[in-house]
Amino acid sequence: MQFFRTTVLGLSLAAASLSQPLEDRQIEVLFFTFHGGPASYELGVPADGTLIPTNHNDFSVNIIDVPGYNAIEQCTFNTAGQATLRPYVSQDGMQQIIVGPPQPIISVSCEGNCVPTYGQCYINGQFVGPCCDGFCAANRCRPWNIT
Repeated sequence: MQFFRTTVLGLSLAAASLSQPLEDRQIEVLFFTFHGGPASYELGVPADGTLIPTNHNDFSVNIIDVPGYNAIEQCTFNTAGQATLRPYVSQDGMQQIIVGPPQPIISVSCEGNCVPTYGQCYINGQFVGPCCDGFCAANRCRPWNIT
């Protein structure tokens, strides 16, 4: 009988959370800037796994600004050819991805949340999530540029 009650309660909670209108659910949108020489464009990508086309298939990208999000681990950048994506932090502390060789980014998808700077990346020995803009040290997310 207890199992039945627990199952019914669990299903009720699941149904209630799914009954919330989709437009009321909070989905984080990430804003990236794609650079290619002197030109650039911006793109908003929801952090829910949706594949977003860039519609810039003739624009060769060499640097992507990814402020405040661990995009190298939580995003997929579909390129026109074989590319190496490498994390980089600029002198002013901007988190970036270097694209080599420069080429068009066809689409982007991102999924998951990250831990903000000075948030706990481990709690009681359990991994909480990757740091948005830095690295995990002594159970806290630390910024790349410690001054």
